[in-house]
Amino acid sequence: MAHDKIRNWRRRVYQVLDQGPVGDRTAVVVDRLLVTLILANLVAVALESVPNLKAGYGPLFDATEDISLVVFTAEYLLRIWCAVEYGPHRHMSPLRARLKYLLSPAGLVDLVAVLPFWFAPLLPNDLRVLQALRILRFFKIARYSPAMRSLLDVLYRERRALFGCVVITLGTALVAAALMHLAEGRVQPDKLGTIPDALWWAIVTLGTIGYGDVVPVTALGKLIATVTIFLGLIMIALPVGIIATAFAEQIHRRDFIVTWGMIARVPLFAELDAAEISDIMQLLRAQVAEAGQVIVRAGDPAHSMYFIASGEVEIAVRHERLRLGVGQFFGEVAVLRRARRSATVTALSRTSLLVLDAQDLHALMQRDPRVAARIKDVVEKRVGRQVTPKGDIVTEEIQ
Repeated sequence: MAHDKIRNWRRRVYQVLDQGPVGDRTAVVVDRLLVTLILANLVAVALESVPNLKAGYGPLFDATEDISLVVFTAEYLLRIWCAVEYGPHRHMSPLRARLKYLLSPAGLVDLVAVLPFWFAPLLPNDLRVLQALRILRFFKIARYSPAMRSLLDVLYRERRALFGCVVITLGTALVAAALMHLAEGRVQPDKLGTIPDALWWAIVTLGTIGYGDVVPVTALGKLIATVTIFLGLIMIALPVGIIATAFAEQIHRRDFIVTWGMIARVPLFAELDAAEISDIMQLLRAQVAEAGQVIVRAGDPAHSMYFIASGEVEIAVRHERLRLGVGQFFGEVAVLRRARRSATVTALSRTSLLVLDAQDLHALMQRDPRVAARIKDVVEKRVGRQVTPKGDIVTEEIQ
């Protein structure tokens, strides 16, 4: 019994720190507090380097560091403890699963964020070293930022193509440096007298920076510089194009997975296969509701169901008020029967919705008998027993 209780607590800690269920308020609050603390650290490090601010607000900066050290250390120890709950590590022994976390990039960043500061008295007195290490805490924010995680995933996935770009750029720089050395090595021996000296000019030119500390003076040197400049534009465009395209695909894939997950959670569509869910996804349209806006009103004709992509809504059912958040849905029966809204739904904050119109779903059912048969079977088994004759909200939705 005690072992099961500890395991449940460990699983709960893991959910809060890493992947809380959709709408988990505790996970959201913890994530926001940690992000706020990381940003406060970065601001404190920057301001502390100003002597006047250091003298006037030194105790505040010290308090920020002390609180951060305690919180980040507790977070690090909790992540080690619950590392065994990570899906791919569940088949491993607890020791191996925790070693996997400790040696992972995220685990090493978490370690660097706390370890040097516990041994600060043993380090050199040069505070700039500690300041530089505190700046490294910025990389912790990648864990809480979907955009940064997506970018890091893109860089890792396209690492071979990006490495190829680096090789091509270095090769081009070497060729340009050799040509410039031949053209102007005797004219400017102090700047272009050797290929390594000319390599600095080539790298600066290919990078389109152009410091102007080394410039060609002969006609042949200027011609070589012109060609190098145009090659530099291509060299810069290659990795930018690779990263931009891959990043757009990553965002699209993430949105696709999120939308897929929302549709698959609806009891009405739970038994559909992958191809059928994809057909339904193509019928969705986006809608934005501002805070306080009524999305549907009780008594109005029901003709659409809604998925919450972001934000929060309130459902007024009889004398009760219920809240739905990201990943939840309402009004699914409206796509199947000519009913009226049994509740008023109001946006509590700016809310992004994905709307499925009944007319579109019925058109899909007419076009694909398999979808129609599956949905009708679900209706007979589940929906008919849970919905009042005039209502369009099912019990399972608001739970």
